[in-house]
Amino acid sequence: MGGPLARDQVILILTALIIGTIARIITIKEDFRQYPSYPNGYLIHMLLGFVAAALGAVAIPALMTKNFIAVTFLTLAIQQFRDVRKSERDSLKDLENTEFAYRGEAYIDGISKTFESRNYFSLIVALGTGITIQIVNSKSDLINIISGAIVGFILIYLLKRFSKGKTIGDIAEVKEGKIEVKNHELFVDGIYVSNLLGTENASKLFQEEGMAAVIYPKKEHTRVTLENFGQRQAALFEATKTLGVKRYHFTRRDFNDGRVVITLVPIIRDIDGLIEVVKKTPLLESSKKSPSVMKTNMVGRE
Repeated sequence: MGGPLARDQVILILTALIIGTIARIITIKEDFRQYPSYPNGYLIHMLLGFVAAALGAVAIPALMTKNFIAVTFLTLAIQQFRDVRKSERDSLKDLENTEFAYRGEAYIDGISKTFESRNYFSLIVALGTGITIQIVNSKSDLINIISGAIVGFILIYLLKRFSKGKTIGDIAEVKEGKIEVKNHELFVDGIYVSNLLGTENASKLFQEEGMAAVIYPKKEHTRVTLENFGQRQAALFEATKTLGVKRYHFTRRDFNDGRVVITLVPIIRDIDGLIEVVKKTPLLESSKKSPSVMKTNMVGRE
């Protein structure tokens, strides 16, 4: 049985715990667009981040006191974090029928993986902070705390840069599209979209209140990503989630030049907002794409 913790061990654990928890709080704010519930979602994931940070914080003192059995709980933590991904996926799937438009399987998979990985952030940052304090091992508690905090925040920065994927705006131009209705068929910039506007009222509604954004790929190989159904569905979901839907919403692609149309009759008519939200839709890891598209922003954008 272990005795009471020494003063330096308490400082190590508390410092690592705080920095690791801060890492999760920062990334929660970054992912607010994808959040399924607020503020309850915040509380749940902050608590999970706290637990992950606690696991990383106590690992070093456990090793230093040769309490190797205590370190084995890290394997249990990994399984728990995998369960976070599963529960988040199940939760988002349950919400699909309540949304204006479906997120789609690809987007849900990406969001659930993101939530799982953020807990590893807290674990790694807390572990790195603890290791730094142990290595420095100064007689001054302040020096130990500052050293650990500096390394911890550097790790937060590097992990955020490493995990930060690209958005549609990085690989494509997004512009307002011109809506036309011909014989109850909907066209945007000459691209056929739908023949579901079967009544005069529906046609009039789309002509008067409809909005459209057209995505133009910057390079030919990025069409593989933009024309992927999961990617288009994610862009449509973000548009409907932000602006609401009064009646119709569609996404279509042009087979000739790769243009992608996002069009809807929104509750809030804000074309600049529509263009901006489409630009900020993240590129999905699960959609087929070239390696160059999936490069992270570790050292800045291209």
